[in-house]
Amino acid sequence: MATDNESKVLGVVVFARHGDRQGFYQDPDTYTASSTVITPLGEQQEYQLGSLLRSVYFNASAPTYIQGIANETSLFQPTQVIVRADAGDEGGVIYDILWGGYQYVPIESVEPNEDVSLEGFTSCNTFNDHTEAFYNSSAFQEKAKEVSQFLTDLKPYMDGRPVTLENMWNIFDYMNVQSIHNATFADSLPDTYLAQARDLANWHEYNVFSDDSITGIGNIAFRTMLPSVITAIQRISNSSDTLKLHYSAIAYKPFLSLFNMTGVVADGALPPSIVNYAAAVVLEVRQSASSPEPVLRFNFKNGTDDASFRTYSMSFAGWDGSADTDVPISTFINAFQPAAVNTTLDWCHVCGQTQARGCAALLGAASSSVQATTHHDRISPVGAGFLGAGLTVAVFGAAFAVLLFLGYLTFGKGKRTSSRAKNDHLELHSSNNSVAKEAA
Repeated sequence: MATDNESKVLGVVVFARHGDRQGFYQDPDTYTASSTVITPLGEQQEYQLGSLLRSVYFNASAPTYIQGIANETSLFQPTQVIVRADAGDEGGVIYDILWGGYQYVPIESVEPNEDVSLEGFTSCNTFNDHTEAFYNSSAFQEKAKEVSQFLTDLKPYMDGRPVTLENMWNIFDYMNVQSIHNATFADSLPDTYLAQARDLANWHEYNVFSDDSITGIGNIAFRTMLPSVITAIQRISNSSDTLKLHYSAIAYKPFLSLFNMTGVVADGALPPSIVNYAAAVVLEVRQSASSPEPVLRFNFKNGTDDASFRTYSMSFAGWDGSADTDVPISTFINAFQPAAVNTTLDWCHVCGQTQARGCAALLGAASSSVQATTHHDRISPVGAGFLGAGLTVAVFGAAFAVLLFLGYLTFGKGKRTSSRAKNDHLELHSSNNSVAKEAA
């Protein structure tokens, strides 16, 4: 498998998860979540991630330095950077973030009720149907029987919480948070229980947030992100455009859909599992000397499990990834553009939603032949303010990383578990869940 080490980085599209946080609950049927807050440990993890990103992409002497970006010794250039952060169910605090004592770093707070792009899965009726279909499947019932004794054994440690396979994410999250922050709980829990719970949570969440079809509803968490991602790739590739960095601070869920859609878990090198705290994917837009067309490279760092970013091969329709890790951007865009949910109105149709998240007004406007607005830029530059929570903006530091922390939808931290091959993924997603069917 070839990797062009001589190509230059034109810019990057970053997806990052927050650091360690306190526990919270999310509904296993709808994924509606409660509030929580980042911990000091989480702040430290975010700082470390930001420092690494800064050293890799903002250091003019690094081989992966982004060509033309304001480096560590330069003033921040707002036109070179777009930063968006999920301000979902767990809320967030709006801050003015000072840049080097003199400048502000503008960050768009993406409110789910105003913009579906970073939380396309909430209030999505067809996605809820997809989740219920998974719970009702024979494979799920067989798994429940297989692990019934383990779940029974867990009950004394769950403080009265429902111990069912449907509730597996909340079970693991409680165990994980308590294991990190409660020494008494950690000492009392049998050695293998946390790893077993994480393995089940990985299986549970990957099947919920993935699909056999790239346009399937199980991938909705990343499909709503695709318009901004594709636009960022196109802008970075355009030499006359100033954009160099597009940064999205997100929950763990879009990572699962991203892994599924890009096929990076196909060969088993990357497990189809929940990413750790402060995990990040970086899509590098590169220019090779041997080709006029820029290419895309997939890099991933799984929180503190990895000391640095690793490159993984993508595999999807039109690209098998066996010969090269770098994908021509036209190949990537042609494959992924059909899966994109481009507007809130499109999302209303895809999700079978007629009321929530502005759908009532948009559907009414559409029926009156009034053009609906897209789901991006729903927050004006002034209205967006300067969001400072849950986000690693350390890459922007003039002398050191500047960190912002937002308590948005999260998951637990733990050791990477053994992976499941892609062909073990449950075939639960029929044509009833395709975009063509939903939009018809």
